Amino acid sequence: MAKKKAAAREYVWLQCSESGDLNYRTSVNVKGGLPEELKNGMNKYCPRLRKHTLHKIKRK
Repeated sequence: MAKKKAAAREYVWLQCSESGDLNYRTSVNVKGGLPEELKNGMNKYCPRLRKHTLHKIKRK
């Protein structure tokens, strides 16, 4: 039987800092640590506010 590898990727949500909505779901590589751009947050489009806002990581 083949051995299963440990999951190196994990799914996280990106939450809008202004409206609080969970707008995006992305996978990140957990093995090497989080990328710097995700730790600080990313500017993504928020459909509720209809503008680009800061989105930060939210783990479920």
